[in-house]
Amino acid sequence: MSRNLYIVPHDFTPVGDAALNYAINLGQKVKTEIQLLHVVPDKAKLVVAKQKLEKLIQSINTGPNIELTTKVVAGNIFEDIGKLAKREGAQLIIMGTHGVTGMQKIFGSNVIKVVTSSEVPFLVVQKNTKIAEVKRIIVPIDMTKESLQITNLAGDLSNIFGAEIHVIAEKESDEILSRKLSNRISLVKDQYEERNIKSHVSLINSSGSYQKKVIDYAKTNQGDFIALAYHSESLLPMFDTFAVSLVVNELNLPCLIINSKSASKLYF
Repeated sequence: MSRNLYIVPHDFTPVGDAALNYAINLGQKVKTEIQLLHVVPDKAKLVVAKQKLEKLIQSINTGPNIELTTKVVAGNIFEDIGKLAKREGAQLIIMGTHGVTGMQKIFGSNVIKVVTSSEVPFLVVQKNTKIAEVKRIIVPIDMTKESLQITNLAGDLSNIFGAEIHVIAEKESDEILSRKLSNRISLVKDQYEERNIKSHVSLINSSGSYQKKVIDYAKTNQGDFIALAYHSESLLPMFDTFAVSLVVNELNLPCLIINSKSASKLYF
């Protein structure tokens, strides 16, 4: 890549501002271009939207490491955000949401569709997400190899923030599965040790809702960030409540989520 590029979809609402502010916070730590993106339903609205974006960035002081640019396109937010991000060579899409209510209002059952239609990672923040020092990144994994594809990106994020990584997984009562999980965890720990990343691994009880236990762990251990890989073969991904509940978590933590099918060579 010739440059670092973060794309921020902005709809002229406070959640768009929240995403932009978080992008600036992240961009101050690495030299990057932040591209404000607005998608309009038809070309007749291109000029007005462009003027609004230009007016918006005039009042923003990003600091020396950031170049702030704008782009307005006519299209469909569910399909074109990911396509544009790939075409532009973006490392990250930083998107704002109102939370569960906002997701239902804006994306309905398509929240996961937006992510799975993209080969670029999404960092989702909520209106009330605080811009604060990231000390602990919570990384939930499971028995699938796809879930491990988030660990490398989480490591990149750890290097940017200087944060610890807390890998969590559910205990396995079956001896074979338990051994398999242990091997996967060892691979992750070795990877982080090679990169000099401080990490912790916690196995939690397998009974009850996994997403609730992830949130409870983050709350108890003062987690500042959640990172996960979305992977599902379901024909009805809107019923995958695990990913959705973490993206719009009640703690208002930022959430990095990737489509594991497209994540083999992603990086910040």
